[in-house]
Amino acid sequence: MAKQLLGKEVNAALNARIIADCEAVKAKGVNPTLAIVRCGERPDDLSYERGATKRAETLGVAVEKVVLPETVTKEDLLKVIDEINANDKIHGVLLFRPLPKHLKADQDEICNRLDPRKDVDGMTDLSNAGVFMGKELGFAPCTPAACMEILDHYGIDCTGKKAVVIGRSLVVGKPAGIMLMGKNATVTTCHTRTKDVPAVAREADILVSAAGVLHSLTKEYVRPGQIVIDVSINWDEAKGGIAGDAVYEEVEPVVEAITPVPGGVGAVTTSVLIGHVVEAAKRTLG
Repeated sequence: MAKQLLGKEVNAALNARIIADCEAVKAKGVNPTLAIVRCGERPDDLSYERGATKRAETLGVAVEKVVLPETVTKEDLLKVIDEINANDKIHGVLLFRPLPKHLKADQDEICNRLDPRKDVDGMTDLSNAGVFMGKELGFAPCTPAACMEILDHYGIDCTGKKAVVIGRSLVVGKPAGIMLMGKNATVTTCHTRTKDVPAVAREADILVSAAGVLHSLTKEYVRPGQIVIDVSINWDEAKGGIAGDAVYEEVEPVVEAITPVPGGVGAVTTSVLIGHVVEAAKRTLG
């Protein structure tokens, strides 16, 4: 039976650090504050907003919500972002994406309007550059950062290990690969044009699955001794709930350790977001 890499255990340690940092920043006269910008009433956005708000309040971070109609114009949304950039009392911003369909073509421009110093969710080009260059130019996307928190918490040393990342998105796959290299792993990235992905995946000591495809990670992809980080959150109609990429009942008996879905990476992501807000506030103090 594989060891479960549980998000709640990671959160317990991570949240304690965030609370301590938050109290230290407040003692210097700065109140870490997150602005949530939402366009419309998408159920998944509302769900994440509730979770982020609750986690922020638990950890001592203030939240300001800006709710715009789904029909908001590009100009009005940019105006809101400019106002947030100019507001020294706001340290981090969560802009829900994808934006409404009529703004899809302008999404890059809109996201990059945000001051990278307040980009706590890794949405700007400069934040991504910071990940690739190893510099504090904004913040890494929260999901791959949560993966690294899990590896660190459970004492999984990546040095010299073979890591395989399935998926090459800018949100998870690419930054996860770079961050694993930062931990001295040797990284291979698989994607839709990779030949014989199961064979490549079986070579991994650490396997990160971010394909976003239900049941795509089967027992053919794994071998004994592996650490599996299942990043994806998919809707499983048959079970009436969420599930990862892994066919859990096939993969779990084979590998050494695995993150469950739910209860794994997703559980840590929100804490990482709030931690980034506190760090952004700390940076304003020099």
